Formats: sequence, structure tokens, C-alpha cells
Amino acid sequence: MKTSVKVGKGIENLFGTFDENLKLLERSLQVSTHLADETLEIEGAEGNVRRAERVVEEYTELVGRGARFENAEVQAFLRILSEDPDATLKGLAEAGRPRTFGKKTVAPKSLNQRRYVDAIEKHDMVFGIGPSGTGKTYLAVAMAVDALLSREVSRIILARPAVEAGERLGYLPGTLQEKVNPYLRPLYDALYDVLDPDRVERHLEKGIIEIAPIAFMRGRTLNDAFVILDEAQNTTSEQMKMFLTRLGFNSKAVITGDITQIDLPNGRRSGLIEAVDVVGRVEGISFIYFNERDVVRHNLVQRIIRAYEEFDRSKAAPTGTNGKTP
Repeated sequence: MKTSVKVGKGIENLFGTFDENLKLLERSLQVSTHLADETLEIEGAEGNVRRAERVVEEYTELVGRGARFENAEVQAFLRILSEDPDATLKGLAEAGRPRTFGKKTVAPKSLNQRRYVDAIEKHDMVFGIGPSGTGKTYLAVAMAVDALLSREVSRIILARPAVEAGERLGYLPGTLQEKVNPYLRPLYDALYDVLDPDRVERHLEKGIIEIAPIAFMRGRTLNDAFVILDEAQNTTSEQMKMFLTRLGFNSKAVITGDITQIDLPNGRRSGLIEAVDVVGRVEGISFIYFNERDVVRHNLVQRIIRAYEEFDRSKAAPTGTNGKTP
């Protein structure tokens, strides 16, 4: 099927630098396009052509009404449209506009990121599970800062297993805090990115923001707090149970982890994997699963993650007596 869509002023932003957005539109919706004068010709299967036509028409309408889109925002919307057949550009523009968290403006860059942010808003406990680079921790920290600034909570608590393989810190020099700080650095980095450094320091000094190993959570009840457990795949079963039962009144908990990167000693089951089995069907808890398409780092990272997944599948494939797959 082939159709033509009239385009007007402002359509250049949809095309992007060197037509990169237009190429993304073609790949996402499996169509080909050609710009002739003030019309865009779209060719492909009927359903795909109709979707692409609707995207261009809605974009033209929104720009005509004064909407302005950043290049990265257009790319994020196109990715979501490619994954969700029911999504529309107009709907995403109205519901998925960038949010301001502290000093940072953040927009979900994939369908799963959007679901993740929505889940955190609607549920008191959310699990974000998937590979690194998918924004699990960053978005959780941004949402925590937003909740603090809007006074929905009175403090933020960020926790992590102190080390990947069992919290063996004795050989490191310095105080306990100095020993564990390197392992908590990613949480500090996310925090400083969304909140002014001076404000972060003041909140840390006053205990409004607390960053600590998960072991420091034992025996506490966390009321009026936004609590994040990062790198949860490296918690033990006991640590995970302890953390999940710390949640107090008017509090939210977000648990993030990558079950393909477990660094616990052999024989120890990941608390995150066990939690999926134990509380996976508990009402009020939301699970969001990310994949390589949600990676927002360099494009190579997506391909690297996919390559490792294919490698792991090939290793797990059954083999015959001659070592070949039957």
C-alpha cells in the first residue's frame, strides 16, 4: 500500500538530524518513505502505513498547535509507538511529556520505562528487573526526589548490598562508611544528577537522605519514606525478606536488580529471584521487566546485551553425545 501525507512547517524536527528520526520511523513501523515537495509518501503493509500516516498527521497537528519537541523526545515516542500498537503520538505527548525532578527534566524513553514510572506512582512497592542501562535506578531516584520535593514523603533511603559477594569489607582501610562508600557510588551519582549538590549535602547531613548498605536496615520501620533497594539480585533470601518487611506507613519501596548478574557465592540463592516466586502475586506489588530495547546508553550496549543473551541460550541448549545440538 502507498499513501501520501501533506506535511507543513515544523516537520523537520520529526525527521531529525540527517533524517535519523525518519529512519527510526521506517524501521519501527516497517515502512519506506519519500519526501516530495510538501507531501511525504509512505509505502508498506496497509496496517503499518496507516500507523505511520497517523503519526505524521498527529505530529503536524501538535506542532501547529504550538507544541515543541526535542529530538531525544521524538525518538523516545517513536520507540514506544513501535512497541505498543495502541499508543498514539497525541496520547504520548499529553501523558508522557518530560517531568521535572529537582534540577533535571526526565522523559521515559521506552514503553517499559513509562510503565515503570506509572507503576511507581500507583503502587507502594515496585520491582524493576532487567539489564543495566535501562534506567531502573535512575528513574527510581528521580521519582524519590520528586516525592521528597512535593512533600509526599519526608525522607529518602537508598540501600544496596555493600559488596557483590557477601559484604567482606574488613581488608579495606578506613571507617565503615569509607569502606562501603565505593559500593554505594552509583546511588550518589544518580542523586547528584537530579538534585543540586549543595542540597544533596544538606539533606545527607540532616538525615533527610540516607545512603547505606542493606545491613543497616535491620530492625527498622521505615515510615513516611521513599526507599530504594538497588542491585537487589545480590541480596540473600534473608536480606530480601528483611527489607520487604521494613515498609511502614505512607512509604514507597522500589526494588531494582538484574538477575543475569548475580555475584553471590555459589549455593546462595538470590533474594530477588526468590521474591519473584514468593510475592509475585501479592496484590499491591507491581513487577516491571526491562529488556535490551530499554537500554538508554550507547547503541552498542543494546547489541552487547543481545549478544550475551544469545550466547547464554546457546550454552544452555541440549547437546547430543557428539557435542552437537540434536
